[in-house]
Amino acid sequence: MARPRDFQPAVYIMANHKNGTVYVGVTSDLPQRAWQHREGTIAGFTQRHGCKRLVWFELHATMEHAIAREKQIKGGSRAKKIALIEAANPEWLDLFFGLNG
Repeated sequence: MARPRDFQPAVYIMANHKNGTVYVGVTSDLPQRAWQHREGTIAGFTQRHGCKRLVWFELHATMEHAIAREKQIKGGSRAKKIALIEAANPEWLDLFFGLNG
């Protein structure tokens, strides 16, 4: 079980490359979840499509807020997802390495 200080609800987007396939997810431990995607330890969409690059994330106060935001983003068009990424990360840099620093 995660310690309370490790619990930080977040919505995130993983991609395989700039303007490539994107995946929207939600988690309570972004560094761990992004690492799992990077290492391919989670069977499914991100593993099949090579989505290993964390290109966008948003922290939330509660898991309920994070889940609602995830649904909102997933319900939007691909163009809206791309715009969200490019507004904060125009080069689609991998944000994973800055998570713990």
